[in-house]
Amino acid sequence: MFRHFSKQEARNLVFLAVPVFLGQIAQIAMSFVDTVVAGRAGAVDMAAVAVATSFWIPGTMFGQGLIMAITPLVAQSLGAGNRMESRHFLRQGLWLAAAISLLLMAVFLVISKTITLWGTMDALLAKKTSEYLFAVLWGVPALMLFVVQRCFLEGHGRTRPAMVAGFVGLALNVPLNIIFVFGKFGLPAMGAAGCGVATAILFWFMAASMTFFVRRTDRPALAAEKASAAVLKRIVRIGLPGAFAMLNETAAFALIALIVSPLGVTPVAGHQIAINVSAFVWMCPFSIGSAATIRVGTLLGAGDVEGSKRARLTALTITLIMACVLAVLIYLVRHPVSALYTEDQAVIQMASLLLICEVFYQFPDGVQTNTLCALRGWNDTRAIFCISFIAYWVVSLPLGWVLCMTDWMTEKPLGVLGFWVALIVGLSVAAVLYLLRIHKLEHLSVDAMKKKIGR
Repeated sequence: MFRHFSKQEARNLVFLAVPVFLGQIAQIAMSFVDTVVAGRAGAVDMAAVAVATSFWIPGTMFGQGLIMAITPLVAQSLGAGNRMESRHFLRQGLWLAAAISLLLMAVFLVISKTITLWGTMDALLAKKTSEYLFAVLWGVPALMLFVVQRCFLEGHGRTRPAMVAGFVGLALNVPLNIIFVFGKFGLPAMGAAGCGVATAILFWFMAASMTFFVRRTDRPALAAEKASAAVLKRIVRIGLPGAFAMLNETAAFALIALIVSPLGVTPVAGHQIAINVSAFVWMCPFSIGSAATIRVGTLLGAGDVEGSKRARLTALTITLIMACVLAVLIYLVRHPVSALYTEDQAVIQMASLLLICEVFYQFPDGVQTNTLCALRGWNDTRAIFCISFIAYWVVSLPLGWVLCMTDWMTEKPLGVLGFWVALIVGLSVAAVLYLLRIHKLEHLSVDAMKKKIGR
């Protein structure tokens, strides 16, 4: 692996990855602001935002997963010197974004209108959840428009615009939340619904910002174009397995939270802290992986299979170095970080124990994240879906349940710790399978490679 490391390629990857990382920071910070401001309005408002997010996130992540196919397609077109084709992917992506938006808005509208009738939660909580969903759903078209244009620009190797839009959006998030949640400038105090209104407005602003950057990068790309069944079918064929792969992971973690919920407050709270830390740390390998998608796609478009392998292995080397640093850092600060979330010593001890698992989790997670992102550069999303299904639903969840709830493999049930051990095992299986898959692809001839990415 190290003999393929390239300093120039490392510079290319870091140049692309740093804005992605900072953009992710901005998005997490916006979610944090929503939670804090809603919490200031009241516990019910904060809970309503959390409940609504459990509907909102999976739906929008699925839509984004579909659209993400545009990044490697654009990169491949530009690598091949075909700028006109790259423009078609943006224009057809806008049609796809419109269709996804209508579908998601309809789903969120139905949930918002019926959740108060389900009878499964407190009436006031259901009402505020409904109001938040109804407010935020009007931002769905803007979010999908933002993602399409972000993917188009990332295909050009331009990752900074999304970062800039994210941080400007973050700067506006605080005042907009305060205005609509607490009612300023003569507006009524809306509570949780105000967070939804602020979020929807921010999405439209961020979409407009990305339109500005697209016009500066390739103005003709935004010209009107009729929907093309062939191009849309290609985007969906590549994007759909990737979208379902994202659902595999999202649904698996949601199910783990449900399974461990009867174990009591301490293990559930400790698990939630460890998950939050994990999500934050994961941005590091994800950022390098996103850069790898762009570089691999561009080099494959240029017919350089060996160059794509060099980019992938350079990204993997950087990821493993980061995993070593992060593992040591997590081990050293596990107690102070846990204490940031709570003063309950039992919860701190539980979270600290699970964060030791996070130390070992870094390595298989880094390898599998990096390699699946490289596979996106190959348009090989079906393999990503199949392997992610095996990792989470065939290995991690069944093994986690056995370790958590039974003494079949251990002297006594491990509780929530069992699921973290199982996740490490499942991600290790995924890492091996992803590596085997990309090893096979990297031994294709140039003609076979072009046939593969041209489907």
